[in-house]
Amino acid sequence: MTRVLVLAGLCTLFSQVYAIGQDSCVSFKSSSSSFAVVSNGKAAPILVSADDWAGVHLAAADFASDIQKVTSVKATLTNTTSSNLATASKGSLPIIVGTLGKSSLINQIVNSTGLDVSSIQGKWESFLTRQVKNPLPGVASAYVVIGADKRGTIFALYDHSEQFGVSPWYWWADVPTTQHPELFVSSSGCSHGSPTIKYRGIFLNDEQPALQSWAMDNFTNGTGSAQLNSPFNHLFYSKLFELMLRLKANYLWPAMWGSAFAIDDPLNQPLADTYGVVMGTSHQEPMMRSTPNEFILFGKGTWHYVNNADNIKQFYFEGVQRAKNFESIYTLGMRGFGDLPLSEPINIQPLEQVLADQSDLQGLEGYYDDGMPVPDYVTLMWADDNWGNIRRFPIASERNRTGGAGVYYHFDYVGDPRDYKWITARLTHIPRIATTQIEKVYEQMSIAVEREATRLWILNVGDLKPYERETEFFISYGWNATRWSQNNLGDFVTAWAQREFDLSAASSAKVSQIVANLTRFNARRKPELLNSTTYSLINYREAETVAAQWAQLQDASTAIYNSLPSGTKPAFFQLVHHPILASSNIANMMLAAGQNNLRASQARYSVNSLADKVEQLFEKDYDIETQYHTLLDGKWTHMMDQTHLGYYYWQQPMTNTMPSITRVQKNKINIAGVMRIVPEGTLGAWPGDNPNQCAQGYSCPPPSISMDSFSSPSNRYIDVGAGGPIPFTFTATSNASWLTLSPSKGSISPSSPEQRVFASIADWSKLSAGSNSAIITFKATATGQPDLSVTVMFNAQKNTVSSGFKGFVEGDGAISIEAAHATRNNSVSGVAWSELPGYGRTLSAVTPMPRTDANFSAGTGPSLEYDFYNFNTLKGQGNVTVNAYLSPSLNTNGDTPLSLALQIDSLTPQIINPIPAAAPGTLPAAWDTNDGWVANAAVPISATFNGVSPGAHTLKLWMIEPTVVVQKIIINTGGLQPSYLGPPESVLIR
Repeated sequence: MTRVLVLAGLCTLFSQVYAIGQDSCVSFKSSSSSFAVVSNGKAAPILVSADDWAGVHLAAADFASDIQKVTSVKATLTNTTSSNLATASKGSLPIIVGTLGKSSLINQIVNSTGLDVSSIQGKWESFLTRQVKNPLPGVASAYVVIGADKRGTIFALYDHSEQFGVSPWYWWADVPTTQHPELFVSSSGCSHGSPTIKYRGIFLNDEQPALQSWAMDNFTNGTGSAQLNSPFNHLFYSKLFELMLRLKANYLWPAMWGSAFAIDDPLNQPLADTYGVVMGTSHQEPMMRSTPNEFILFGKGTWHYVNNADNIKQFYFEGVQRAKNFESIYTLGMRGFGDLPLSEPINIQPLEQVLADQSDLQGLEGYYDDGMPVPDYVTLMWADDNWGNIRRFPIASERNRTGGAGVYYHFDYVGDPRDYKWITARLTHIPRIATTQIEKVYEQMSIAVEREATRLWILNVGDLKPYERETEFFISYGWNATRWSQNNLGDFVTAWAQREFDLSAASSAKVSQIVANLTRFNARRKPELLNSTTYSLINYREAETVAAQWAQLQDASTAIYNSLPSGTKPAFFQLVHHPILASSNIANMMLAAGQNNLRASQARYSVNSLADKVEQLFEKDYDIETQYHTLLDGKWTHMMDQTHLGYYYWQQPMTNTMPSITRVQKNKINIAGVMRIVPEGTLGAWPGDNPNQCAQGYSCPPPSISMDSFSSPSNRYIDVGAGGPIPFTFTATSNASWLTLSPSKGSISPSSPEQRVFASIADWSKLSAGSNSAIITFKATATGQPDLSVTVMFNAQKNTVSSGFKGFVEGDGAISIEAAHATRNNSVSGVAWSELPGYGRTLSAVTPMPRTDANFSAGTGPSLEYDFYNFNTLKGQGNVTVNAYLSPSLNTNGDTPLSLALQIDSLTPQIINPIPAAAPGTLPAAWDTNDGWVANAAVPISATFNGVSPGAHTLKLWMIEPTVVVQKIIINTGGLQPSYLGPPESVLIR
C-alpha cells in the first residue's frame, strides 16, 4: 500500500524485430545460438505452473495468441507441474514461464540447475530469459522466462510479443501484425532490471463526450451502471488493462466524471488486481473513493471537513476497507466538489487534520509550500500547470524522503484559459489531436528523473485516443529513461513507425519527420486557441508560410497513406493521417478567415472566394470526423465527437461554429476603380481611401515598399486584385533596370481575382551603396472603364559588412537567430548549453545540461555566443533591444527563480528572471490568459543595450540557473514588425 499526496537508438542483436527502445532477443531466422519458438510449422509448447499468479496466466494466454498472430501456428498452453512436464511438453523443447518465488516450476529450475537469478532477485518488475539445458527431469532444454515478481513475468511476455511484431495497440489502434513463418529467440535471451519510475500510470479524464459515448456503444447494451449509468465496466477495463501492461504501465486513475470505478461494476476492482494493475484515484478523490459521485450517493452531510468530519472519516474508512485486499495507492488530501478548492476560510489547519485522520485510517501544492507538514512516508506528487510545465521539482532537501516524489502530467485539459480536448496531445490533459511534442515531454520528465521525482508518474490522457504515440513515449521513458536522450527522440518515432506500419527505414524516417512537424505546428498554439489573426497576415509572410507548411505536411502524409496496403491504412489514418487532415483543415480555415476579413477592409473582390473557402473548410471538418467514425464499420464512432470550434470562454462549445467571415456584393463596382494594389507588409490598399494608408486616412501618398541586400526572403511582392466584378488586364513596369518584376502582366477576373507580382534584384552590384529608389507602375485596362494607374515607390538599401566578418547579418531592421545556431558554446564545470532538437515553435531549443543544482553568477557560467553585424540602431541613437523566446517553464527550483543573463560585447550582463513570483499554488498573471505564455507556447523576454554602434558585435547568453529553455533570439535595430513566430532566421555568413 502506497500513499500519495497530489500537489496542484535501438540495440539490434537480431534484424527485423519490432521492439522500441529495448535490446532484442527475437529473430525470424534460425542461427546456431537461437531457440525455436515456431519452426517448420510447429510451435514450442508454453508451460506455466498452476500456482503462479492469475495475471501471469492471462499474459501467457495472450503470449500464445500473439505467436499465432505472427506465424498462424497455434502454441499449446498448459498449466502444469514438474511431475508431468514430459507429457505437457510432448517431446518438444518448451517455453517455461513463471515468477520467482511463486512458480513451483521456476523455483525447481533455479534449485536444480543453479541458474543465476541474482540480477533480478528481489528487484521490482525485473525479468530475465534464457535457454536452459536440462532444466527439469525429462526436458532436455527449455527457454525459460522468469519474472522477479508478478509484473516482471507479465512484462517479459509482452516484451517478447512486441518484438515478435504484435503492437501494444493491435486492438486500440487496429495495428496489423506482420506475418512470419518462423520465429526464434536468442539462447542468451532478454533481460530488464527495475524500471526508472516505480509506478507508471495513466488517468482517464474529461472522458465526456467521446470515450464515454464510445464505451456505451461497445461495452453495454445501451444502459450503464445502476447508480451512475457509467459504461466503464469490467469488459472495458479488460481491454484497457491489457493495453497498459503491454505498454509496461502498472498504475491507473480510472474514469471519474460520470463514473465510480468500484461501484460501476463489482468486478472492476478484483479484475485490476488479477491483471496486476495498481489502482489509485485522482487528485480530487481521496482514500479510493470517487468524489463527488460516491459521496453524493452514499455520504452523509456536507463535503466540509470542519463541520462534518465524522461522516467524512467514515466515508474514507469504507473506501479503505473496500480496497484493502487489492494493490492500491491512496490519494491523500481533500479538494472541493468538482475539483475546486476547499471552501474553508483557513485551509491549512483543516488539511492538516485531514492528513492526520487519513493516515490513522490506513495531495495541494500551495499548502505544502506554505508549511503544511506531510508525513515522510507520503509520496509528494508535483503537478504540471495543466499545460505540460511542471510547477516544481524536489529540491535537494526533499530527495531523501522515504515516500519519494512523483509527477502528475497532462495531455488533455478542461479549464482556464481554454479546454483542449480535441486532437491536442501535449502530454498533459489532451484534446483529440496531437499537439504535444515528445521533445517537450522529454525535456520536462528528464528533469523529474534527474531531480529524483521517480516514485510515481501519472499522465492525464483524457479519452486515451488519439494520444496513443505520446502516451507510449511517456510510459516507455518511465520504464527505462536511460534509453532516451534529446539526441535520439526521433529514433523512438522511427522505430514506432516501423513497428506499427511495417515500413522501410527510409519511410519510417519520413513518418518521424511528419510526426515531428505535426506536433510542432499544433504545439505552436493549440487548435482550440487558434484564431484568424494568430499568425501575421502581412509581416514576414507568416500566414503564407504556415499554410505552405501544412500543405507540405498533408502531401507527405498522403503519399505514405496511399502507399500502404489496405490492412494498414486504418492504423495509419488513426495514428498519423487523421490528425494531419483535421489540423491542417482547421489551420487553413482560420488563415482563410483572417485573409477574408483583411481583404474586406481593403475592398478586394477576392473576399468572396475566401468566404466560400472558409465555409467549405468548416463543413470539411465534419467530413473528416465522419471519416474517422466510419472507419472499420464504425468501431471508433464517437471518439472524435469533441467540439473544438467557436469557443466563447474556457468551456467547450456545445456545437462547432464557424469563424466570422464577410462578403462584398457580387455585382457592385468599386468606386475607386477596377484594380486594387496592396504591397507586402501593409494593411492598406490603393487607389481610394483606406485607414491604413496613412495616419490621415485619405489623400494619402502612393504606397511604398523597401528591402535591403540582406532581406530574407530576398524579394518583395505586390498583390494586384479585383476591386469588383469587372475583368481587366494589367501591366507592371519599373523605371529601374536593376529591378525585375515577375510576372509583368496578367489578367484579373471574378473567377481569378488575385495575382501576386514579385519584385527582386538579380545583381546587387549594379546598385550604389546606401539607398536606391525605383518607381513601379501598375496599369489596368478594362472594357468600358477608364484606364487606371497606380505607382508604388520601391527602395533598395545596399548594405555591406566588413571584410572577413562571419556571423548573422541584419536584414530589414532586425537580426533573427535560432538559439541552437551559436557561433561558440562555452562549458563551465562540465555544464554546457545543449540543443533540444525539434523542440519549440520554429526549429529547436537550448538548455543547460546536465541539470545540476549548481548555479552561477552572471557572466561566469556556461555561455552561448552569437556573432552579429548591424547597420542600424533604434532611432539612430546607438541602442538595440535583444528579444528572446523562452519555452514556458516555471520556477521549479523551490525558492530560487529561473534566471539567465544577456550581454553584448563587454557591456554589463543584464540578469533576467523571466517568471515573476506567484503565491504558492498559483501561477503568474501572464501565464494563463488566452494570449498568455502557455497559450502562445513562449515566454518573451527583452533587454535594451546602449552604446551598440553599427558594426560587428557578439551577443552572449549566460546560464545562471538550470532548466531555462531558449528557442529564438531577435535583435531589434529599429525594423522589427509584429508577428507570432518572429522573423525568419537572418542571413548567416560562414
